[in-house]
Amino acid sequence: MSFLTIGHRGVMGVEPENTLRSFVRAERAGMDAIELDLHLSKDGALVVMHDADVDRTTDGTGPIAEKTLAELRELDAGQGERIPVFEEVLDAVSAPLQVEIKDAAAARVLADVIVKRDLVERIEVTSFQDDAVREITALVPGVRTGLVASRWGSDIVERAQAVGAPTLALNIRRLTLETVERAHDEGLRVIGWVVNTQDHLRLVRALELDGATTDFPEIRRTGRFTA
Repeated sequence: MSFLTIGHRGVMGVEPENTLRSFVRAERAGMDAIELDLHLSKDGALVVMHDADVDRTTDGTGPIAEKTLAELRELDAGQGERIPVFEEVLDAVSAPLQVEIKDAAAARVLADVIVKRDLVERIEVTSFQDDAVREITALVPGVRTGLVASRWGSDIVERAQAVGAPTLALNIRRLTLETVERAHDEGLRVIGWVVNTQDHLRLVRALELDGATTDFPEIRRTGRFTA
């Protein structure tokens, strides 16, 4: 498989993260895939946002889980953007999506959408939570999955295998060649995040990674020559 460049929450280095504006720009920049994050609203909508609270990325306050979709829609997510739901992203862009489950309760709702809209070939589902990966695999046979980690132990490859995830998405600042080689020896793909500088790209090349997640559209262009 060729090297993949994945837009992080769209291209959050230049657009408001996890907004339709950011996703559309990522697609126009030619990203191979677009990463986004999912929570559930109080009334069960698949809300695209990274944090459990709306405080950092909107003009509101409080947990997503305590707000209805209508209440969330009233918030400004940056430059006049509104918080999107997952189905809107599916319609706004045609690129492959890497969908990270932040709220484990979202797994079942996401599974219903994947099945209903026949998205198995387009979607890769990831999570920091082993149980969420395991659940989506059971609910949607054939779906591609990935286990995400910022800090991990020597069992990270075994953890991915245990939940049936063929991909590891790992913090590049803590990633070692030993971990990458172990993963590759077991047939796993390794994606590094977040890759935003030329130094990061050189590390991507040295580690022989299968892909990189980035905040900036120009990383895709320069990465084709560096990685």
